[in-house]
Amino acid sequence: MNGGSTALIVLGLFLVGGIVSFVRQKMPTSLIVLLSVGAAMCLVAGIVRLEV
Repeated sequence: MNGGSTALIVLGLFLVGGIVSFVRQKMPTSLIVLLSVGAAMCLVAGIVRLEV
């Protein structure tokens, strides 16, 4: 596990926390969808870069 994949996975998890917070604050749905797409892309990119 290298630094790049770790950073992407941590960023993805941070964005997932933001999604939970935005849902609780009843923010607009489009903003939540945009944030979840970004979180999913970060997590997938981090997992693909794992080099197992």
